[in-house]
Amino acid sequence: MAALYEGYTLCGLVPGQNQSTSGIQGIEEERDSDHVIVTDSTRSVILYKVSDQKPLGSWTVKQGQVLTCSAVFNSQTKEYVTVSDNKVIRIWKEEDIILDKAFKATVSTDVWKVHCPRGGEPVVLFQRGAVRLLDPLLSAPQQPIEEVLTQEETIRWSTSLVAETRTVVVYATELKGDNFLYLQRLNPNSLQRYRLEGEDPGLSPLSFSASYRDKHICLLYLYPNGHVYQSVISVRGPGADEGTQALPLPRSLVLSLPLSEGLLEAASAVVLDDAHVAVVGAPHPCAGAGKDFLCIWNTNFQILQAGKEMAGKVFGQLWSYSNKLFIPHGKFLSVIPFACPKSSLASALGKLRQPKTEEPKPPASVPSWNNILHGDTARPTETIETRKTRTTRKTQSAPNLTVDQVLELIKTAPQEDVQGEVEGLLFRHDVKDLQPLLGQLASSLVSRSLADPAFYSPSTLAQLVHTKCLCHSVCPDLIPLALERKDYFLCQLCLQFFTDIPEAVICACLKAFISLPDLDAEKLSLEPDSLSFMETLISKEHGRVGMQNGFRPPSFEDLSDTNNDQQTSVQKETTKSPSQHACPMGSHKAALLNEVLQTAYSDTFLLPHLKDLSSQHVVLFLKYLQFLYLRYSQDDFPQTHSFRSPSLNQIMDWVCMLLDAHFTVLVMTPEAKEILLNLLNFVRVQVRLFSELGKIEGSLQELNKMKVKKDIGQYSIEVIELF
Repeated sequence: MAALYEGYTLCGLVPGQNQSTSGIQGIEEERDSDHVIVTDSTRSVILYKVSDQKPLGSWTVKQGQVLTCSAVFNSQTKEYVTVSDNKVIRIWKEEDIILDKAFKATVSTDVWKVHCPRGGEPVVLFQRGAVRLLDPLLSAPQQPIEEVLTQEETIRWSTSLVAETRTVVVYATELKGDNFLYLQRLNPNSLQRYRLEGEDPGLSPLSFSASYRDKHICLLYLYPNGHVYQSVISVRGPGADEGTQALPLPRSLVLSLPLSEGLLEAASAVVLDDAHVAVVGAPHPCAGAGKDFLCIWNTNFQILQAGKEMAGKVFGQLWSYSNKLFIPHGKFLSVIPFACPKSSLASALGKLRQPKTEEPKPPASVPSWNNILHGDTARPTETIETRKTRTTRKTQSAPNLTVDQVLELIKTAPQEDVQGEVEGLLFRHDVKDLQPLLGQLASSLVSRSLADPAFYSPSTLAQLVHTKCLCHSVCPDLIPLALERKDYFLCQLCLQFFTDIPEAVICACLKAFISLPDLDAEKLSLEPDSLSFMETLISKEHGRVGMQNGFRPPSFEDLSDTNNDQQTSVQKETTKSPSQHACPMGSHKAALLNEVLQTAYSDTFLLPHLKDLSSQHVVLFLKYLQFLYLRYSQDDFPQTHSFRSPSLNQIMDWVCMLLDAHFTVLVMTPEAKEILLNLLNFVRVQVRLFSELGKIEGSLQELNKMKVKKDIGQYSIEVIELF
């Protein structure tokens, strides 16, 4: 799950006179990820070491001169390049103290910007669209520069990339309400012009962001109506002989930001990777109409994964370098570290929940993600059959309230009225865009419950979670509220349906579950599938049998020609009677722990929070994991995937993490001695198994390398010896 970490201030700002601009022209990465150069909108260029939050150097032009281009760093020559007064190119090194005494050259026409992509040469983009490499330009500064753009066409944004060892300059222009995109490829030179599709009612993009991946340039642009589009352009474009004929640029909608009212004025979207986009200046879905937010959206699933309110006015500027976001707001320039792990990482490590064989019914009036992402033909949504209380029936007969009226009702009305109105709203067919509404409903209910200890509607919150349209980032206080009210059924539902739960919240649930007395746990009403799995696991009816359909599975002795004491102890350990290795806790408590085992996490972030568990809880948890391992290892254990059950990989991963977090404490705890010895035996079994699999793999690889004889007839017998 993407995350925004605690930020810090890099420097103060001096906003423009009208307070509408931040006073910063640009921020560029310098020699490494810990150094950036900041160019203000007037006269200064400052070099900062980000981790120390202090300037290392500062250069200023004379009074009356103005920097008209943000400074860039040439990593090949260790020099800085900028432009003053539109035509004067300045180049200097870090040891130069006075900028006016450094090298400068005046060119024949106005410069728009100087770009220096990492791994490439500096390039100069002129205001009329021409592009020159810096070194050839400085050899003859007054050389004539051609005009690429038409008379009234102006550049709005530009960047440069290195694609397949070839420098590419990308810039966007506007002409009488129409928007165009230019791709200038260098060495050899070729220029291509594209026309962006119009956006009703004649809106122009607020921001652009470009990235290079898979031999294509991916362009991301944000419109004032909250629509974020992506266009993909091949690097291997047409040659220069095709001129600048404008070709239509296909686009796809990757994100539609929820806007409560009006249009965006100062906003920016920056691509972070192939699945995440950072947006500043757009409202948070659950925070009303305020637009001073920084958010990370997952474009694959159209969900908000991280959000942070920025103090003071945001100016619609955002830069991203080396997992750090640079954002001017109020009177400060802040640096906010972020993380965007790959969405398939948890699946690859076996830490995602196993899918059920039965497809759940879609919630009422809520479109599926497949329809949104893939454009499938929308089918009429099915109605969820649930028990309806008298309050619900009364609400259905009464006049329907608007969405805003229901949200106001939640703030003051009694619990019964709130429950009836919310449930009635979910089943109404006249309510459109129910998905964003669910987050507002959940946030309002949680806020009321936190402010008023006498108010709590568990059934309504559970019903909202059951729609599978909520996530932790939309309502981050929901799980802490459920833990505070000891509503473990709601916690179980959140662990099942939320895919973005932070590791700190996962450990809070684990600590609450494992501290729960068995007598109290047995009184809980939990999800039936999870209880069915534990009842099957604990049941004595699944004892070990000698024959299965006339076949006896091999024991540990059968896997080896030699039988040493160590292997014998492993076999004895794994064949103990159920009474010797009974489940150390009740089925209800175990079912709750199974939900924790199946929740996606990151080892790096989870380990520090696991250290807060007491040694008694760690030993109890390890005993339960040992019990699961032994039951899974039995040949007659029914591997049924229709139940909510953790996988063997997930069990072993949690064993490893607990040992990593508490190894020193466990070694010094007498109660943990036996279980540590047992776990050692488990590891030896796993190592031996994988060793045998490695031998088989090597043999198969040798067979694959053998050349097939060409003179083999229709029938032959071959003897292959494996060594």
